Amino acid sequence: MNTTNLAQSNMQPWDVVIIGGGPAGLSAALSLGRVRRSVLVIDAGEPRNAPAVRVGAHGILGREGISPLELLRLGREEVLAYGVRVADARVADARRDGDGFSVVTDDGEQVRARRVLVTTGLTDELPDVPGLAERWGHDVLHCVYCHGWEVRDTAIGVLGSFHQALLFRQMSHDVTLFRHTGTELSDEQWEQLAGLGVAVADGEVTGLHIDDEDRLAGVRLAPGNLVPVRNLVVAPRFVARAAFLDGLGLSVLEHLSGTGEQVRVDPSGFTGVEGVWAAGNVADVFAGVPAAAAAGVTAAAAMHMDLLMTDAKVAAAARTVDAGPFSGAMEAEVSRRVLGARVHGLDAGPEA
Repeated sequence: MNTTNLAQSNMQPWDVVIIGGGPAGLSAALSLGRVRRSVLVIDAGEPRNAPAVRVGAHGILGREGISPLELLRLGREEVLAYGVRVADARVADARRDGDGFSVVTDDGEQVRARRVLVTTGLTDELPDVPGLAERWGHDVLHCVYCHGWEVRDTAIGVLGSFHQALLFRQMSHDVTLFRHTGTELSDEQWEQLAGLGVAVADGEVTGLHIDDEDRLAGVRLAPGNLVPVRNLVVAPRFVARAAFLDGLGLSVLEHLSGTGEQVRVDPSGFTGVEGVWAAGNVADVFAGVPAAAAAGVTAAAAMHMDLLMTDAKVAAAARTVDAGPFSGAMEAEVSRRVLGARVHGLDAGPEA
């Protein structure tokens, strides 16, 4: 097994191996690199938002509309300046190995880590409608905050989601909710849609109509009729990319909204598994790029402190063993007896 390419030159385990090099992983790597941690980022090069490369990533202060791939390229350049290593590889397995972790890539390379940060993101499982996946990230979309501005004032279709119909009604007066195979609307929801002027189309969606200019032009229904739309909003199921990390023992739970599953973490990103944190979409299915990046920074700070405390305890234990009668506790007691009130370098002060 090849263990040289990704190993440190001193053959010591990496302080942190980050699995996934998106906004969360690279932001964590930047923070950890700046506090002189040895960090290896392993990334398979499959960002979730790659299909949106033509329309850009939005809501990122100072980088509004940037290509997702360009954002990652810039992020890699920044972390490399602080000694972080980024490897283009795919992790096949990660599990505990003694007091650390063993991380193995799909080509058999193995590295050791003291801590692991999982930032693998999620997979969007799209509704089973012919032609939908091919338009994903272009004129088939799901996030009003990511792409709502770009589709404003167009004819917008919404596939089966009352909630998204409300969101996109803010962007256009021409919105049609396709009930498709969704749940029945309540009387209150019918009234709200009617009051907002949102049309409702019954029948299962069977396909999309694409015009001669390769643009979405309409949605086909089971009865055979065609409803003109220029953009279609769907509600994917969000699934954390974590199944291949079963060896870490992570817990996965359903999001309260019922829209998908994510790795269980506390506010710092700690998974409950000693030495393992998670950040970004793998731990928060609704996190956009800014939120994912912030979660990476938060996890990095927690991991750095965890490593500091571990090293401090080890150093203190070694000192106790080696110092004999000159232990830290004995020195403190001698100082107290000899110096009294001046033990901290302060005079006793004026007498009363």
